[in-house]
Amino acid sequence: MTRLDKMASHYKVINETDYSDSFGERDAFALDVLVGLSETQKAIPSKYLYDARGSELFRDITRLPEYYPTNCELEILENRGSALADFVADKAFNLVELGAGFGRKTQILIRRFAESGLDFRYVPIDISESAMAGLVNQLNGDHPSVECEGLVSDYFNGLKWLNNRDDRLNFVLFLGSSIGNFSHSESRVFLRNMWNCLNHGDLVLIGFDLKKDIELLLHAYNDKQGVTAAFNLNLLDRINSELGGHFDKAKFRHFGTYDVNSGGMESYIVSLERQTVYIDMIGRSFTFRPWEPIHTEYSYKYLIAEIEDLAAETGFSVATHYFDSRRYFADSVWRVDKPRPSR
Repeated sequence: MTRLDKMASHYKVINETDYSDSFGERDAFALDVLVGLSETQKAIPSKYLYDARGSELFRDITRLPEYYPTNCELEILENRGSALADFVADKAFNLVELGAGFGRKTQILIRRFAESGLDFRYVPIDISESAMAGLVNQLNGDHPSVECEGLVSDYFNGLKWLNNRDDRLNFVLFLGSSIGNFSHSESRVFLRNMWNCLNHGDLVLIGFDLKKDIELLLHAYNDKQGVTAAFNLNLLDRINSELGGHFDKAKFRHFGTYDVNSGGMESYIVSLERQTVYIDMIGRSFTFRPWEPIHTEYSYKYLIAEIEDLAAETGFSVATHYFDSRRYFADSVWRVDKPRPSR
């Protein structure tokens, strides 16, 4: 029996008192809805799209023929898994995933790294303890020989906790073009915070959806089956069920469009008529004009030059880019650059 065979996969809650019921997730949801629907330009943060039903609908979206990013990134990881393993072939390392996904993409890398005999530990970081418990159980079943220590925490506290207790190299995964959900200024703040939490020489693998034909983008976010529309409008169902909202989904529609100036796909829920909606938990009504939008999500697209500028501006150097066969998507390997202390 090897050392890894003896290791039990588990997870640890970091700063558990930070997530007490004094101000719970539902309170935060209510506050964000109150603030967002009170603005002149109404908006609700995209993270609230992903309740249990929303996550299920998003999985359905990734299987649509119009929605290319998932298959493009799967192709890259299948074809370039050995090349990625070469970056860490002679090192003990933590394979850190931001977000407790453990979908097909992560399984490709874990399988490839395990088959290559690499000395690694899988460390997913996610704020949801229930998602982490499910992931760890799945990993135990699918890869019982792989050591796993999940961290229930926000990303940056999890990375800091890991670095304070472990001197292994970190190889951080931020897959699925998640970086595109941040505005350009937010992405710089996020990546600089990540840089602050990592060590010189650590590696990051980031997925970027690339700029391409606009019609292709529009079809990807406005599929014929209406799954993306259902995903977006599910936010109203969530407000109704969790906050006591009184939205009638039939009086709203999904709208996805592309901003050629910013390079971002934008998703909206649009009111079809003048209406007033009361939300019990918030204790007030919100009025919508005909055709007034609620912004729900950005998905920014990149040029390679913009990816390289983003890396340089946030303290990273680009090791390489990997592309799918159509060059619709890039998985970019970055290395953390930190100045050596002077003597």
